[in-house]
Amino acid sequence: MRIAIGIDWSDQSFSAVQQTLLLFCPKEITLVHGVDLGIFEYPVVAGAAALQGYEEFRQAMLDAGHELLQRTAALIPPDGIAVQQVREVGSPATIVLDQAEKADADLVVMGARGRGRVAELLLGSMSHRVLAHGTKTTLIVKGSPKRIRRALIAIEGRQDAQMIRDWLIAQPFRDPVELLILTVIPSLQLADPYNMASFAGWADIAMNSAEDLVKTTAASLMGASSSVAVQVLSGDPAQTVATRAADFDLLIVGSHSRRGVNRFLLGSVSHSIVHQAACPVLVVR
Repeated sequence: MRIAIGIDWSDQSFSAVQQTLLLFCPKEITLVHGVDLGIFEYPVVAGAAALQGYEEFRQAMLDAGHELLQRTAALIPPDGIAVQQVREVGSPATIVLDQAEKADADLVVMGARGRGRVAELLLGSMSHRVLAHGTKTTLIVKGSPKRIRRALIAIEGRQDAQMIRDWLIAQPFRDPVELLILTVIPSLQLADPYNMASFAGWADIAMNSAEDLVKTTAASLMGASSSVAVQVLSGDPAQTVATRAADFDLLIVGSHSRRGVNRFLLGSVSHSIVHQAACPVLVVR
C-alpha cells in the first residue's frame, strides 16, 4: 500500500501520521511538505529581491521544512516501510496532490484543524482543498490518534457501496474492525395531503430497497471484518450520518467527486459529512 501524507507543523499533522500507522500497513509512505512563502512566492514580488532579507527568509523556510520532514520521518518504524521525503516551494495543497499522483498513492492522508464550513469557504485549508480537488481516496484525521475498533460505512447507493467494498478488500485494515453498514432514506415533506397514499407506497419501496442494499453490502464485506451489522435510518443524510458516527472510531463514505459549480450549487453529502463528523473520515474514490 502506497500512502502520501501532507504535513506541516500542526499537532494534527503529526496525529495524521500516527493514525495512519495504527490503521493500515503501508509499504511506502511519501511525506509531503509544501513551503508556503505567502506573497513572496509571486514572481513580481520575488523579483523585487532587493527586499532586504528575502533570501534569508526563503532559506530559513526551506530549512524548517527539512527539519519537519526529518522529525516526522522519525515517527515511522524503519522496518518494512520505504519513506520518501518531498519538500517544495508552492501551494501546499497543490504539491500534495501532485506528489500523490507521482507516487501512484492508494491513499492521501491529511490532518484537519477543525475550521468551520464558513471559514473554509472563505479562507480555505490544506485538507479542505485536497479533499475538494483530489481524485484519490483520502483520509481526514481528526483528534488524537487511536486504535480503530468500530467503523461506520455510510452508503448512498450501489455504486458507492461497490466502490467502498472494492477499496476495503484491496486495502485491508491493520487490525480487525467491527463494521456497521448504514444508509439513510431522505425525509420528504408533502405539501398536498392527497398524495399521502402514493407516498406511503414509495416509502415502503424505498425501505425495502435500502434494506436490500445494506444487507448485500454487508455480505460482500463479511470476510474483510471481524463482524458486520446493518442499519437503515431516515432523515437528513449528512446530519444523520454525522450524528450516528459519534459512536464510532472511523467513518467511511464514498465520493461522487462533484467539482466546480456542481459542488458549489448542489453540494456533496460526503463533503458535508466530513465537516460535521467528529471522528476521522475516510472518503473513498
